Amino acid sequence: MEVIRLNDAFDAYMSGPVGAPAVVVVQEWWGINEMIKAHALKIAEQGYRVLVPDLYKGKLCLDVEEAHHNMDNLDFPGAVAEIVQAAAFLKKEGSAKVGICGFCMGGALTMGGLAKSADIVCGAPFYGVNFGLFECTQLAQKPVQGHFGAEDTMAGFSDAATGKKLAAELQAAGNAEAEVFIYERVGHAFMNSESAPFADFAERQAKLGFPPYDASQADLAWSRLFGFFAKHLK
Repeated sequence: MEVIRLNDAFDAYMSGPVGAPAVVVVQEWWGINEMIKAHALKIAEQGYRVLVPDLYKGKLCLDVEEAHHNMDNLDFPGAVAEIVQAAAFLKKEGSAKVGICGFCMGGALTMGGLAKSADIVCGAPFYGVNFGLFECTQLAQKPVQGHFGAEDTMAGFSDAATGKKLAAELQAAGNAEAEVFIYERVGHAFMNSESAPFADFAERQAKLGFPPYDASQADLAWSRLFGFFAKHLK
């Protein structure tokens, strides 16, 4: 992926044809690791211009304690503002429409960016919501597609109940195109086909409690996401 400096403030990882419909992809709490790059490239392969803002300013977390520290110290409103800048850059670059998706911490920031940016027309949060970053009334006209694991135990952030709450509150606020999918047999980070920074999925499960990768559920989520973006961005 190409790395550019955006507004002399932060780096962004880019791929895909300039001027194509665009997607801002927001990192997990680990930083810009190979998995988030792979997610972005998978989206780019569908014909999108993708931009991954480096919200940690080059920091890459190699263990849970470091990830906790960096996420806890992240200026979330500032990160949302950088997502807004990223979307504005994509529009200026020539993309007619911009969407957003994010994973874990990035899922929560997805909703904040979608609410704050006039340039972002739709959003897809994966297993992460921070209701303090947005008002559902701000999103009444913006399609949302959420993805959550049935076995996710992070209550109030990414468990299935939180996903269902998100859908219900968006729909109550008048959003006729808000939907949330709950995936059986999987938990948090179920889209990650690699276990890094853990040696394998068994170690990840032992340390974090996340069930192993299930390709069938991840593939289903990807197909739904691609259909969502095709409908609202192309």
